[in-house]
Amino acid sequence: MPQSRPFVSLATDFGAAYTAICAGVVYGIAPDANVLVLSDEITPFDVREGAMLLRQALPYLPVGVHVGIVDPGVGTSRRPLAIVTGRGDVLVGPDNGLLVPAAEALGGIAGAYALENPAYRLPGVSTSFHGRDVFAPAAAHVAAGVDAADLGASVEPLPLDVPPPVIRPGELTVPVLYTDRFGSQVLGAERGDLAAAFGTLEPGTPLDVEWNVADAPSRTIRVPFQLTFGSVAVGEPLLWTDSSGWLALGVNQGRAIEVLGLAGARTLTLRAVPHP
Repeated sequence: MPQSRPFVSLATDFGAAYTAICAGVVYGIAPDANVLVLSDEITPFDVREGAMLLRQALPYLPVGVHVGIVDPGVGTSRRPLAIVTGRGDVLVGPDNGLLVPAAEALGGIAGAYALENPAYRLPGVSTSFHGRDVFAPAAAHVAAGVDAADLGASVEPLPLDVPPPVIRPGELTVPVLYTDRFGSQVLGAERGDLAAAFGTLEPGTPLDVEWNVADAPSRTIRVPFQLTFGSVAVGEPLLWTDSSGWLALGVNQGRAIEVLGLAGARTLTLRAVPHP
């Protein structure tokens, strides 16, 4: 690590108290570390949301050891692992796809290792708090100078389970990645996907957006593609490209998931509006 003080970040769905315990474990093993709690508010069990947070945030953090924990499979046969990135970071967390998008954003996966070596765990490992007993100790030991390859056997990380966008002329079907704290839906498509489906979209171009939720008929609304929230009136919807580069559906000063009835939607289909 290039810093005089090793840098460790923590992103979890634990809430403040359990995340603070993990930070305490890091400090106990690597007392010189600079530890940042990136977030303890990821929606519980939402691996996609956690993965997108790490993908968006970690390129702006110093090179270091970054712990990500959204772990519905804790205590099962899922592997704990550390991923070494091309930039030089080490990402620590469960092998459920959570770490992979961030690793790709940090120069790609240069190596990945199962957290198997008992020397780099706490003496007693619980079945439900691997953040404390497995992930935080491993991260702290790496921050203190242990080579990631000493943590365990080389492995191939599992990818994040997100379907790709489906692109057709004048139509784009996209997965919902997560709902942000403002109630906007962040979608699994980027600017290039929009261009592939619709060509150059000028601000104000309307698109029809269709979605389904369980036990209800499909719904379609017409939404303008805009650059920012202030381009539409308060309470009105818009599509825009958010700060992480993903397409998003929101409402100016409102919660799109509630205003538009999007709760439960897993995919959205965008269509060009026919010319009159």
